[in-house]
Amino acid sequence: MPPADPDLHHAEAGAQLRAFVDQHRALLAACLDGLDEEEARARLVPSRTTLLGLVKHATFVEKVWFVQSVTGASRAAIGIPEHPGESFVLTQDDTIASVLADYADAVRASRRAIESLDLDHTLPGNRRGPLPLRWVLMHVLRELAQHCGHADILREQILARRP
Repeated sequence: MPPADPDLHHAEAGAQLRAFVDQHRALLAACLDGLDEEEARARLVPSRTTLLGLVKHATFVEKVWFVQSVTGASRAAIGIPEHPGESFVLTQDDTIASVLADYADAVRASRRAIESLDLDHTLPGNRRGPLPLRWVLMHVLRELAQHCGHADILREQILARRP
């Protein structure tokens, strides 16, 4: 049996990692399915964590890791908060539709920003310093998985409160 092609294995790993990130992006967005605005904003824990806030925060995450890290632009220039905790804050203008639209736009921009990049490509613009795309994708996957777990619990509590 001939040895496996390392370039093919590398490409398959990249495609699989991107697919896992996309799956978790979709799962997080789906946490708002069938909810009304009040339910989406319900604060069931002492922190600012709400279902709508989680999706709004995910937009921040996309812009940090796939705009700031790729381009080196400042958070102020990108139009996002300096601190992650601020990205959960909801304004009166934030609705399920607007937050989901912003998230979808951010995800599309993220995909475009890295579509031609190899997993070993170094992204220069993160505060931690240069990082390989592989590390960034794994970090985003970990963060999305964590937030999907938060969303599952919050959604379960919200649905349990319905008459």
